[in-house]
Amino acid sequence: MIEFGFGPGVCGELADGATREWLVTDGLGGYAMGTVSGLRTRRYHGLLVVAGETPAARRVGLVSLDPAVVLPSGARVRLGAHEWNSGVVDPRGFEYLERFDLVDGLPRWRWRIGDVVIERELAMTYGRSAVAVVHRLVAGGPVRLDLSAACTWRDAHGERRADGPTPRVEPADGGAVVEGAYRLAGPDWTPEGQWWLGVHHREEAARGLHPDEDLWCAGRFSGALDRPGDTVSVLAWAGDLAEEPPPATQVVAAARQRNRAVAAAAKPADAVDATLALAADAFVVRTAAGPDVVAGYPWFGAWSRDTMTSYEGLFLCTGRADEGRELLRSYAATLSEGMLANTADTGRVEYNTVDATLWFLHAVGRHVTVTGDTDLGDELLPALHGVVRAHLAGTRYGIAVDPDDGLITQGGTPGTALTWMDARVYGVPVTPRVGKPVEVNALWINGLAGLAELTELAGQDPDELWRLHDRAREAFGKRFPTPAGWLHDVVDAPAPAYPLGGAAHHDDDLLRPNQLLAWSLPYAPLEPDPVALRRVAAGLFTPLGPRSLAPDAPEFAPRHRGGPAERDGAYHQGTVWPWLVGPFVEAYRKAGLPTDDLLVGLVGHLGEFGLGSVSETADATAPHAATGCPFQAWSVAELLRVRRAR
Repeated sequence: MIEFGFGPGVCGELADGATREWLVTDGLGGYAMGTVSGLRTRRYHGLLVVAGETPAARRVGLVSLDPAVVLPSGARVRLGAHEWNSGVVDPRGFEYLERFDLVDGLPRWRWRIGDVVIERELAMTYGRSAVAVVHRLVAGGPVRLDLSAACTWRDAHGERRADGPTPRVEPADGGAVVEGAYRLAGPDWTPEGQWWLGVHHREEAARGLHPDEDLWCAGRFSGALDRPGDTVSVLAWAGDLAEEPPPATQVVAAARQRNRAVAAAAKPADAVDATLALAADAFVVRTAAGPDVVAGYPWFGAWSRDTMTSYEGLFLCTGRADEGRELLRSYAATLSEGMLANTADTGRVEYNTVDATLWFLHAVGRHVTVTGDTDLGDELLPALHGVVRAHLAGTRYGIAVDPDDGLITQGGTPGTALTWMDARVYGVPVTPRVGKPVEVNALWINGLAGLAELTELAGQDPDELWRLHDRAREAFGKRFPTPAGWLHDVVDAPAPAYPLGGAAHHDDDLLRPNQLLAWSLPYAPLEPDPVALRRVAAGLFTPLGPRSLAPDAPEFAPRHRGGPAERDGAYHQGTVWPWLVGPFVEAYRKAGLPTDDLLVGLVGHLGEFGLGSVSETADATAPHAATGCPFQAWSVAELLRVRRAR
């Protein structure tokens, strides 16, 4: 795996160290997360963030353990870091950092105070909501180390204030239990109990959200570090509070061993593949219903579209086919009226996408093709045939196969945005894409061909599926090419002068990346056209992947910044989406165009924002600074998939 390391020039400069984030997960949807510099810049940052009934129902528990070193002279040096709503950053422990490393996916800090060097390592137990923080004296000493426990217990999307109830902290062996929800244990616990008022999160301020909260300093742990090798460790855990996790040093060692095994199981071709395989592991979680996929950290839960788009990269490229099989069976059980449930962050079962079901057809097809698991194909075949029948008959939101050409049309219901470009501002879709979207129909044609092959493998007659496929493929080839040389983004869209569902229609020829699927899918409707692909690349491609809209479009947004409405308005209007590098590179490869240099920027990106991972989005114009979630499932999955396909 790639080892990411930074010296004092990055660690000690907040513009650099506080914009690089690390993530450690527990396999349940919970996590620990923060920055290289140790400054919490998001409301989501903390050392123990606990998943609820769904991965998205997270609560922040232990926020930080602020170290303070007491030297033999009696001088006290504070090594933590907080920003306050006054604008002051205090303490400034990052100024003592001489090194930060991410090794085997685990963060390690090293502070130097003269000849005293103290190291911190952190890990979580896999399959349990528990974090271990180990402090080790590397050089110098003797010193005493105090660790102040800043706590809360709140929804991860909100904040808690001192004008509300004081957190309930009860004594427990070796520490305390906070709000009856999680427990702290370590050496020489001293209760304190005071509010830290006005802690500021600069990233939330930049996102136009409330940036401040109050934290409860529940108490502090203390231990002697007399000679190099001595440790002071703290455990924090939720769930069964009576069952203490293994010693912290064992937790760290076990996590390191597991991470190496996860990377090795993917049989990586190089260190980048190994790093991406470990990054993929963060998104595959175990819930009460079985395996699932967290779409992104720190704020997303499970979304079926993201799960199915990510399926091949997360499961088939990482040696997790057995888990993938279980996941596909579980998701198949949610099919209703031919649509896959989109169990989103609310935890409610929702049916509100036109493409997630088609990505599901693709995922099942790829699973059977890659693994040879025809038993799963046979088992799911009736459900997959049901999807086709439901689309032929018509299902929710006006999603149906047009009897005139065999293509899928969608939309017509005000306020809905059913494709992956689903952003809305004040309830109004920014890109409703009503009509026949190009990638939806590419997925439909791909799905029909894949299902026909599964049907034939099961010894059944696939002729009707091939007839539907051939008709839709022929219509696609006639309808989607534009005089400009690329493909329409949507055909049969309502004309701007008419209301949704009006009689007049037009074909949308804005240059967008959705057309890449028409060339890149295994059963793509079109043979790749090198000239068209180069035109698409000229307008859309960046070092971090394709833009969502070409810069010469009137609606183009160069920056994905500002408050929620401003960000949502720019979300699919130029903003770069790294996951699209998968279809882009695949289309280039199928066209016989060179691809060796297309991934250089994304590989470099692994050390820039979410360390060892790939961001959700980036600004449309240089320097393409990352936005959105710093750790995103389909971004990682598609980069891993196309690298493995070389």
